[in-house]
Amino acid sequence: MFAEFLNSLPPFAQPLAELIQSGGSVVSILLCLSVVAVALVIAKFLQFQVLRVGSHGASRKALGLWLEGRQSDAMKRAFSSKSVSAGILQKLMQGASTSGVDRELLKEDIERVCNARINTLRAYMRPMDMIAQTSPLIGLLGTVLGMIQAFQSMQGAGAAVDPSVLAGGIWVALLTTAVGLAIAIPMSAIVGWYDAKIEAEQAEMESMVTAFFTGAAADRGTSRVVPLDKQAAPAESRYAV
Repeated sequence: MFAEFLNSLPPFAQPLAELIQSGGSVVSILLCLSVVAVALVIAKFLQFQVLRVGSHGASRKALGLWLEGRQSDAMKRAFSSKSVSAGILQKLMQGASTSGVDRELLKEDIERVCNARINTLRAYMRPMDMIAQTSPLIGLLGTVLGMIQAFQSMQGAGAAVDPSVLAGGIWVALLTTAVGLAIAIPMSAIVGWYDAKIEAEQAEMESMVTAFFTGAAADRGTSRVVPLDKQAAPAESRYAV
């Protein structure tokens, strides 16, 4: 019956069906995990594209304009970008432009906003990491179960053991480990790449917030620094986040 099913499949799907037939339920589970992994990777990629992760040009330019005392131009520049770092800068500029806002209070609250943005960027990372870690273990479990079955068959055959049959059973058992590793290796690389992007975004946020409050004294020189509490704030911001 399965042979008839294989013949009814299109040519591109037949190798996959044969793999499931050889590996059994363990390979089926691993293939389902691979489909979930691909969906998560695509969702994460789209999220990074929408949030403009890694796009820091507009926020850096806006920060430079703000530190030069050109608050109006800086706010226009910041609000023209949809990146994560520009969103943080928008919050900073709005807070600094509001009269009566305590500098230390603003500094503490912007940390809350940054943490919320980082948590958003880390969405889907945990299930992706779990798939990368558990796929080899599931494959190894399939191999162990297959080896147990192969040696049980060898024991039942007694002296009439056919080495080719034993080798075939071991080959099928090792197939599950190969499938598990084939899923885990690229997933581990992708998770590491996404982690690096998130860490770089977090470092950019921290650097930008620090420069906003210190006036980037180390880069600009103390003679040109305009501290936050000395800057002339606009009367009222007309921009919305």
